[in-house]
Amino acid sequence: MSTALDHLRLMARNNAYANERLFDVCCGLSQEAFAAERTNFFPSIRETLNHNCEVDRYYLDALREEGRGLSVYETPHLKTADELQAAQQGLDRMLIAFCDGLTTADLDRKVIQDRGVKGRFEETIANTLLHLFQHQVHHRGQVHAMLAGTDVAPPQLDEFFLDFDRHPAAEKFL
Repeated sequence: MSTALDHLRLMARNNAYANERLFDVCCGLSQEAFAAERTNFFPSIRETLNHNCEVDRYYLDALREEGRGLSVYETPHLKTADELQAAQQGLDRMLIAFCDGLTTADLDRKVIQDRGVKGRFEETIANTLLHLFQHQVHHRGQVHAMLAGTDVAPPQLDEFFLDFDRHPAAEKFL
């Protein structure tokens, strides 16, 4: 029987898998193509992936109750796909470890999220994780679309959950 906790742990692993697949392709871009201005919410692949790292740092800080809040956004943006990939891999490992360390009782526990002038808000760990995973899917989709305008093919990102359809790169995350 699958539980909410099992689902969140699996989503953390899917998140790491999808990030790895996306970065493997992005690391094949020239620096010029990686940083090129494109039509999207963020102006480039590089800026979108920097945003994902920033938001991961923000929510991991809140989930782990480290207290840095919005100051995590003061970290300088990384310039290359390789630098961003290394940073994202570290964040993905922390997220998996955090989810693996949770108990069912933790899911309803509230953590504080600093929203600057809007205030500090309490959100449950479960809802924070669900939001974080949705955020990552959303922006990976934007990068996927931007890759279609480059000389590298966007990767397939949805071959994780089903046994018959699982990409071999997903196995190490299960």
